[in-house]
Amino acid sequence: MQTPALSFKEELKSAQLIVINSFKENHKAEQLLHDLCRNVDQVLSKIWRHFDFPKEAALVAVGGYGRGELFPYSDVDVLILLQQRPDALLREKLEKLVQLFWDIGLDIGHSIRTVDECLQESAADITVQTSLLEARLVTGSRKLFKDMQQQYAEAINPQKFFQEKLLELQQRHVKYEDTPYSLEPNCKESPGGLRDLQVILWVAKAANLGNSWRELAERGLITDIEARQLKRNERAFKDIRIRLHIYAGRREDRLIFDVQTAIAETFGFKTTEARRASEHLMQRYYWAAKAVTQLNTVLLQNIEAVLFPQPSVPRPINAHFNEVNGFIDIARDDTFESTPSTLLEVFLVMARHSELKGMTARTLRALWHARLLIDAEFRHDIFNRALFLQILQSPQGITHALRRMNQMSILGRYLPNFRRIIGQMQHDLFHAYTVDQHILMVVRNLRRFTMPEHAHEYPFCSQLMANFNQHWVLYIAALFHDIAKGRGGDHSLLGMTDAKKFCYDHGLSRANTELIVFLVQNHLTMSHVAQKQDLSDPDVVQNFASLVKDERHLTALYLLTVADIRGTSPKVWNAWKGKLLEDLYRMTLRVLGGEAPSKDRELKNRQEEALKALRLYGLAPDAHEKFWQQLDVAYFLRHDASDIAWQTRCLHDRIDSQTPVVKCRLSPIGEGLQVTVYVKDQPDLFARICNYFDGKNFGILDAKIHTSRSGYALDTFLVIEPAFANNYRDIINLIEHELTEILTRQTPLSPPNRGRLSRLSRTFPIVPTVDLRPDDRGQYYLLSISANDRNGLLYAVANILTKYKINLHTAKIMTLGERVEDVFIVDGAALQGARSQIQFETDLLDALRI
Repeated sequence: MQTPALSFKEELKSAQLIVINSFKENHKAEQLLHDLCRNVDQVLSKIWRHFDFPKEAALVAVGGYGRGELFPYSDVDVLILLQQRPDALLREKLEKLVQLFWDIGLDIGHSIRTVDECLQESAADITVQTSLLEARLVTGSRKLFKDMQQQYAEAINPQKFFQEKLLELQQRHVKYEDTPYSLEPNCKESPGGLRDLQVILWVAKAANLGNSWRELAERGLITDIEARQLKRNERAFKDIRIRLHIYAGRREDRLIFDVQTAIAETFGFKTTEARRASEHLMQRYYWAAKAVTQLNTVLLQNIEAVLFPQPSVPRPINAHFNEVNGFIDIARDDTFESTPSTLLEVFLVMARHSELKGMTARTLRALWHARLLIDAEFRHDIFNRALFLQILQSPQGITHALRRMNQMSILGRYLPNFRRIIGQMQHDLFHAYTVDQHILMVVRNLRRFTMPEHAHEYPFCSQLMANFNQHWVLYIAALFHDIAKGRGGDHSLLGMTDAKKFCYDHGLSRANTELIVFLVQNHLTMSHVAQKQDLSDPDVVQNFASLVKDERHLTALYLLTVADIRGTSPKVWNAWKGKLLEDLYRMTLRVLGGEAPSKDRELKNRQEEALKALRLYGLAPDAHEKFWQQLDVAYFLRHDASDIAWQTRCLHDRIDSQTPVVKCRLSPIGEGLQVTVYVKDQPDLFARICNYFDGKNFGILDAKIHTSRSGYALDTFLVIEPAFANNYRDIINLIEHELTEILTRQTPLSPPNRGRLSRLSRTFPIVPTVDLRPDDRGQYYLLSISANDRNGLLYAVANILTKYKINLHTAKIMTLGERVEDVFIVDGAALQGARSQIQFETDLLDALRI
């Protein structure tokens, strides 16, 4: 004979399976939510009767369950409402009830309270107050439930409730980075998601303004069209959340990369050569979230106006706009229709009047509905084109203006190609934002270079920007640099064509047009040269100088490059990349100033600077000579003067040391540690050092490998790890001691550990690539690799180099989020035979794979 728990559990599971299978056939989200809720109601009612509770008690559904909606794996929140505190016998019975709820498989959230306790808890906790707002009687005493509802309604303060829910909403938005465009959004909690819609209905219900979108429309808070839009988007988010629960087999509200393709395919989206199925789904999601965000702003303002009425005395700004209580308001209901150019003018006025907090609900609504007036004729209007340029040329408020324009779908209407990349994902493992948000982030970064309050962030960029006239030229380049993403082909070249047309249409001068087109076409070039080429080679700098031609082009490209890298993801930028870019800028500037690249001049300059630094250490004037005689020109060209001075100070009296010398210091660039190893050269030295750093989970940003004339290896590494900032002194001592011991013992190397890929890398695997090319002289080879990042990757590469007895001269380690693009300069002697080169590349590819 079945136990009651097993019987109820089977009944619940059977009913849930029927409902889910029905949804898979008809895809009716609302029906599933209500059917699942009804099934749970029936089972809980039977259990309640099974325990024979007093007639004065009631089982009440609260939260989402109280709203009459249950997602497949949502928790079930219930309130056991009592007339008075339970005695020992009733308490024991209640404990068995709750235990049975768990036993039948419900993820139950419960509370046991009297009416007075409900009111007390509600007054003290906004979460409890919100859950009781949607209370619904499941079974038990209707009279007690009605009494609780009446007293709750009398006690609630709609104004206070509104303010607390608004604050709660703002805090939640901050948690999710204030954007609906996260690449892995939470369809319930992220801005523009289900929770935002629920907040509106909660505050409206608390103020007795309506319980549905239709009722809000009837009260005039939204239009019928807006009500239908909200209902449609709400249904879309519910549909996605249902599918997430069913696919995961548990409560899951995040559209993480792992599941996006599978969920997209349930909607019928297919992967093509041009776009992934997941990209179709996510772009639909972002458009819906944006619409919800827009309409929520209107609704919240309208509800606030009802709850907090205040006299509105319009103060004219110009013929088209007034200021009302700190917000910009249209002078007439038909302002946008009668004068379409005001669709752009409103943003220009806001940029010029920083005291304005935003737009009134009336203006937002009118702007949203009038956006379709921006058509080809509007875009060809000379006055409108002038207005758009004036927005970009404003002394302040440009970033806010562009973000508002994007949010209200004005920017995409004015720039049709921009509209195509709104909500478009980027699966390159280092962009953390959709294409449109990345572009606006780059504009923001450029704007910050102009603001004194942000000068401490990037002093050199701020200095250059202060001397760069017509900042708006850079903003236009930023708007177009990635505008052609997702079209297929080289987005730099396609974007260049778009930028050229924009400049021509808007009457820009030939010089500014040429500069903008140059920047869009070459926005990746400076980063590539700085991070992947040998800056100690004068030809590299000379070729780059020939490309940029003059100081204005160089400065503009440098500023755009820094802003672009900073706008990809917080994880991508680091001080080392900043130093490489600044070094390239300064070296190129000297060439443009007429100073021909010269190894001899550069050698002399660095040695003189290093000697100046050495004098501060109190060394004898000739202390450096014996050490420097062991070093060739390449060493001095590849190391900064400060590095040369530091290494000379540490090693000048130990050049014949029979034991390894390991020295470590805080990196002069302000990030990470600089580690120098001086030891008699050995074939597996690079692999041995990489193995040590890998075991410590230290990231290697840069490696300079040098062999002295006397056969000593002088290798310098830049390593990073978050803990360095907290206890760097202990870590320095640890590295110097442990690495010395390892290099002294020379124990056999352990096999490379094929570390696990991150979740993101597993979802978007990169096909490893190896590119091996000789330089012009055939003396060295440039080895470039690309692969998913993982622990032990560099050590695996080092092992292959050791296996083939390939000498390494320098290594540039570039990590872009979950992707690595490393460049090594190696001796070519061991790779002369075609068969050897092919076998080397094959083994290296195998090492890069998981």
